[in-house]
Amino acid sequence: MRHPEPEIAPGICYGRLDIPARQVDVAAARLRSELPAGLPVWSSPLQRCRALAEALHPAPLFDARLQEMDFGRWEGVPWDEVSRAELDAWAADVENYAPPGGESPLMVRARVLEFLSTLTLPAAVLVTHAGVIRLLLAAQDGGELASWLTRDLPYASCTVIEWNQ
Repeated sequence: MRHPEPEIAPGICYGRLDIPARQVDVAAARLRSELPAGLPVWSSPLQRCRALAEALHPAPLFDARLQEMDFGRWEGVPWDEVSRAELDAWAADVENYAPPGGESPLMVRARVLEFLSTLTLPAAVLVTHAGVIRLLLAAQDGGELASWLTRDLPYASCTVIEWNQ
């Protein structure tokens, strides 16, 4: 599940930036109907995910490996203030490029796949971020990581992934 819309102005870069979400109770009420009863819930510890996980489950578990990509020095900066040269470098190698002080999509994928390798349950709910979900979908499809950019994942949405890796 993707977290509800964050309380941040449009056009601001955020990944690891720990910001609250809007309308968590409304999102949780709607999403509860999509969840099978009794599934364990793991969540990113960032508050926009944490609040939803706590609204969905009495005892969610938190794991830093489910956090969104770290955009380093870009965090909290308007996208139009990120240098053109840095954005061009990222566009030239989306999978491997890490923003200054941050991490690349390949680094995110590695930590998320490591988290998944520790799960021994047949099913679970993950409350996480669009980047994490997109990277999992790309990995599941066996596609290039660049395909993660084209996946539309609305706020407070549920995506079912059958993981057989």
